[in-house]
Amino acid sequence: MKKILKQIERMVAAVSTDIGIDLGTANTLVYVKGKGIVLNEPTIVAMNRKTGQLVAVGNEAKAMLGRTPNHIEVIRPLVDGVISDFEITEEMLAYLIGKVRSEMRSIVAPRVLVGVPSGITNVEMRAARDAAKNAGARDVFLIEEPMAAAIGAKLPVGKAIGNMIIDIGGGNTDIAVISLNGIVVAKNLRVAGDHLNAAIVSYIRDQFKVLVGDKTAEDAKVMLASITQDDTEKEMVVRGRDVVTGLPREVVITDADIREAVSHAVDAIVESVRAVLEKTPPEVLADVMQRGIHIAGGGALIPGLAPLLEEMMQVPVYIVPDPLRAVVRGTGIVLENLDDYEEILVDNEGELSPYLSD
Repeated sequence: MKKILKQIERMVAAVSTDIGIDLGTANTLVYVKGKGIVLNEPTIVAMNRKTGQLVAVGNEAKAMLGRTPNHIEVIRPLVDGVISDFEITEEMLAYLIGKVRSEMRSIVAPRVLVGVPSGITNVEMRAARDAAKNAGARDVFLIEEPMAAAIGAKLPVGKAIGNMIIDIGGGNTDIAVISLNGIVVAKNLRVAGDHLNAAIVSYIRDQFKVLVGDKTAEDAKVMLASITQDDTEKEMVVRGRDVVTGLPREVVITDADIREAVSHAVDAIVESVRAVLEKTPPEVLADVMQRGIHIAGGGALIPGLAPLLEEMMQVPVYIVPDPLRAVVRGTGIVLENLDDYEEILVDNEGELSPYLSD
């Protein structure tokens, strides 16, 4: 009977579309087995509160930020890497999965692999499973994001070798040491890209008495953020509302301002990396010292972060190729080689899938 079930599952899998999803706080990326990365959109949804209907998802919804009438609400359904609004997340996933299925012309519900932060609670894991299941998935598997990022960076996670990866996303930073397809030591830090944006908003409000929006803060971060001081000073004009007069006002900010604004968040990341290294077993630590620390996620692109970590930890630090897509690339590699990675996957009942291999 078990063999028959496996054969049926394989027959269904042959005509279905396996999908890997990097469900990030800032961006959601979708990988389709055999096709590669097919979607990369902001994790933002616009809802009509009068009708309860979905108005826009992704880039279209992001363009509406701060520009909508009262009855349309622009929502970020994930906070700090986990689902904060279950129904909106479900709507978004249903839209994305439906879009992929229509483009692939698949009539069978897909198996879906979702990346989740390390160390999240069982309730948060169940929310991720249920959201994908209710959105139309046939089976749902979860993979911890630092593991997916390490696989996406082509680190030898299955060997008895210590690999250390830092995944700095939009809502959280995952720091993990991996060996033999398992996480040896890990720390999940609720400090990442969105927190840097919030720090920039607070700094401009406090220092310049101007209130700016999140999009302006993100633009300033992308243009000016650097951990170390360069020979040439960069500057940018930002526009917002004067907190004293309430009137529009523009000010000039520099890279030094942004550096000071994000300094506390950067210090928190550095201290967390140090804490993980201190808890790493000596033999694994020796591997990390030899092989170095790898950085993935959008935070890896902040100039000067890798050299700072290298100086503070006395360990080589490398930015993985295409760090923004490391996690979704990892889900893709797992989907293409399920038999090799079955021990790190969890199905929709919280157990290993009985259909992944013989």
